[in-house]
Amino acid sequence: MVSSKSTLSAGLQDHRSLALSVWLALLACAAVALPTLIAFNVPPSATFFNQAAAYVGWGGFLLVLGTSIPRRAWPRAPGSIALLGAMALLLLLAPTASLWRSVPWSISLSIAGTIAGAIVAITVGAAAERSGVGERAFTAVCIALVVAGVACSAIGVIQVFLPNLPDGNWIAPSVTPGRATGNLRQPNHLSSILLWSIVAAIWLGDRRILGRAVAAVLAAVFVWGVMLAGSRTGAIGVLTLAVWGVLDRRLSRTGRFVLIAGPLVYALVWWATNQALHPGQAAVGAAARFTGSGPFETYTRFSIWSNALALVAMRPWIGVGLGEFNFAWTLTPFAIRPNEFFDHAHNLVLQFAAELGVPLALVILALLAFATYRGLRNALDDGRALPASRLFASTAPGDHSKPSGSMQRAAFMIVLLVGMHSMLEYPLWYAYFLLPTAFVLGLCVERSDPEAAEEADGEANVTRPFVLAAMLMMLGGTLAVYDYMRVVVIFAPPADAGPLEQRIADGRRSVFFSHHAAYAEATSDEGAGTSMSVFAEAPHYLLDSRLLIAWAIALDAHGETDKGRYIAARLKEFRNQTVDRFFAPCLRATTGLPVDAANEKALPFQCQPPSRAYRYDEFL
Repeated sequence: MVSSKSTLSAGLQDHRSLALSVWLALLACAAVALPTLIAFNVPPSATFFNQAAAYVGWGGFLLVLGTSIPRRAWPRAPGSIALLGAMALLLLLAPTASLWRSVPWSISLSIAGTIAGAIVAITVGAAAERSGVGERAFTAVCIALVVAGVACSAIGVIQVFLPNLPDGNWIAPSVTPGRATGNLRQPNHLSSILLWSIVAAIWLGDRRILGRAVAAVLAAVFVWGVMLAGSRTGAIGVLTLAVWGVLDRRLSRTGRFVLIAGPLVYALVWWATNQALHPGQAAVGAAARFTGSGPFETYTRFSIWSNALALVAMRPWIGVGLGEFNFAWTLTPFAIRPNEFFDHAHNLVLQFAAELGVPLALVILALLAFATYRGLRNALDDGRALPASRLFASTAPGDHSKPSGSMQRAAFMIVLLVGMHSMLEYPLWYAYFLLPTAFVLGLCVERSDPEAAEEADGEANVTRPFVLAAMLMMLGGTLAVYDYMRVVVIFAPPADAGPLEQRIADGRRSVFFSHHAAYAEATSDEGAGTSMSVFAEAPHYLLDSRLLIAWAIALDAHGETDKGRYIAARLKEFRNQTVDRFFAPCLRATTGLPVDAANEKALPFQCQPPSRAYRYDEFL
């Protein structure tokens, strides 16, 4: 009788375990894959729905995962404490940007909400690994990454070979002809998703969840997608995965071969794709990237890095303020400045140093570095069931004491790839990169605790704070969509929309997006009749040509003409058609030559230089 009860209990437990795995895989697809596939967006943001979907999806995934984590599985490893400490500092800094600086509360609250979501993902990920369900959760994430990789690769092929097919609702047109950009509309974002998909496919193949031949074919397809994106960051990632294949002998022979062959596959698909194109067509946009003729050149990135270092030197102790990089950078003169408007230093270290100041940046970066180091140690030790002498030895045929491959090593590679990307751009400023990175890093920094794992069976042992936090994530993401629609009607009004003034007034009451409404108000009549109070909020999100022109005109109209001239002088550094029209009165209509000095006083204010240089904080 006892044996019968034990068998029934074991069968019920297996059924519940299978159901949990299926639910986790489905929810992971909603959290990881779906945000990368949404093409439809409405102004003022081209990626808001993608990010909101990631936030709500991850809330659902963490909610279900949290029900399988016992109470005593709270993260407590040194790496977990360091990682959560760094994120907690950033969370505390978000409101201070509005309390002691001039960052609008809508921006500070958006930053704080995103960081809070990352903290939840880290905590649940670390607790899952501690309680012994980390591998199950990682498997679900990898399944979702493979789904995302297949769909994104298909979208990339359509964008390159059938460029007239994308309609912008289901498939986004490529922002750069000849290059795959995916529905995220950014080739480097597409390449990073596909690099993650390669890691996921290799690991699922090694775990026999996918056939190894299927995993190899999928990895090759994803490499092709990286090539179609024409991303140099992606090409470096393919080389990095090859190094992983060389070093990690815990991988299967098939997995190692596929990774090591990645650069060769990249070269072969480049050649084959060029052969398939009609004569005279460029090498799918990738050639321009590797020959230095693309829209965002290496010298542009070096320029923005140089500018960021100058901002660090200008405010080394307290920085320019969290979220204020664009404001300070735009209003500071530079001898060499990129022609585009940037709101990020394109390097995580420089971004923290410029915005937070060197001391705080060093503290946060040290905590992140220590957490990453602990994650690497765990990854190297994730073969501890074997003797140390066999840690990097090839898995012997027929040895099933531990399946080949390593969850924490694969997880660490995902973190490493996005970390490399963060040294060249800012992927972690997007929820669809930040949340999966936070969760996977949480898996990396924690160690499994057998005592905590023994408690994972009882429903009474569920860690309720995890469930509550995940529910708040879902609620917050949903409310953010509702809040966003209050400013959408300003920029994309429906047929029955009210007057612009009323729509702007409604948008100014938005919790997370009122700065967009302030931008609309400031630029609706080019600032001439606008109250200066609107410029206390509008310039702190993204200063562009329209806003700079409106601000300069408003300053002149309100008696601060010299400051208006200074704004105009900064605007002149960004050469585009909007700027040229603003400065057209400064040139002779017939010859295009500068006017005579005798007529200079009759010219508009923007044609005259400011009497002195201003610091950016004089405009706060």
